[in-house]
Amino acid sequence: MSSKPADQIPVKVTVKTAIYSGKEKETFELTTFGRYYKKANSSYLQYDEVMEEGDVHTTVKISGDEVLILRSGAIKMRLLFLLNKKTPGNYQTQYGLLQTSALTKRLDTDFNETKQEGHVDLLYDMAIQGASAGTYHLTINYKEEGK
Repeated sequence: MSSKPADQIPVKVTVKTAIYSGKEKETFELTTFGRYYKKANSSYLQYDEVMEEGDVHTTVKISGDEVLILRSGAIKMRLLFLLNKKTPGNYQTQYGLLQTSALTKRLDTDFNETKQEGHVDLLYDMAIQGASAGTYHLTINYKEEGK
């Protein structure tokens, strides 16, 4: 899944996650560096996270009206998002593979070629093994380094 280095744009990535469960709200924020590129009819954003469990490599694939998030390394996960659809996914833990589903309520993506920046905005209800895990609001902003 590589692209010619000349086609890749080095980007600064800010990932914000808010998880709502009843009256509780948890928020997480990550700023890291990665790369953005286009291949065939899809756009890709790749970045790495350093976590206690180890490094996690994340790929966000944007094609048409769907977003696919793949994570590998210390955490293995596959989540597919389609607006107003419930989509299956999975999450690999040290205890085994968990089945997930995401009911996407908002899916907004944009990339400005002139400014070399973009965003992914997702709002979805997450279930793990059929049980509600809350409502997630995930925003990923990326901008060409140095701009």
